[in-house]
Amino acid sequence: MVAADVDLAAAGKVAQIDNIAAGHLDVTDEESWADLIGSVREEHHRLDILVNCAGIGVAGSFEELTLDDWNSLIAVNLTGPFLGIKHAVPLMRDSGDGGSIVNVSSIAGIVGGEDLAGYSASKGGLTVLTKSAALHCAQHAPGVRCNSVHPTYVDSPMLDPVADQFGNRQEMLAGMAAEVPLGRVAVPEDIAAAISFLASDESCMMTGAELVVDGGQLAGIPSKHSG
Repeated sequence: MVAADVDLAAAGKVAQIDNIAAGHLDVTDEESWADLIGSVREEHHRLDILVNCAGIGVAGSFEELTLDDWNSLIAVNLTGPFLGIKHAVPLMRDSGDGGSIVNVSSIAGIVGGEDLAGYSASKGGLTVLTKSAALHCAQHAPGVRCNSVHPTYVDSPMLDPVADQFGNRQEMLAGMAAEVPLGRVAVPEDIAAAISFLASDESCMMTGAELVVDGGQLAGIPSKHSG
């Protein structure tokens, strides 16, 4: 198992916790992907699971979204998983036992957000890329599955920029929790459990599917908005 990140020190911390290898990976760079998958092929001769979980977020008015921010969102959130799938599938196919690709999308990859146009576009693209990859693998890499996970807000470092703008992290989390029917934001362990399920043989008949982990947020219109 390899934990890979553009921040090698961060990958090293994760690797130390789980007693696994760490590697450098810039998900936006094809050569970086080729080097990482090449080293996995050389050292382990197989690849069973790929989790594409790198992501960035930019919130704000659609009209004020800069082209640089748009390009960064697409590069990390959409191009990164595309490159990962592209380079992982041949090794999974060569392994001969199939494999599981899990892409971490978002509920914003299913519905739009008034202040998340670029983020929603990148995650929506990832949702449909997942389905296309699933169909490709079913035809050209038998046994290789590809699914996506769609979290609600997750109390993680990705929320740090929002917290800085909000001024008080706990008030921010309370406001977010009020939008979730189950009454809380997700924690990383919630998403990890969903990823583990999709990576396991217990989900062997799932491919091209969306696993929503949102505390009921997309289930319907909350009572406070009903007429």
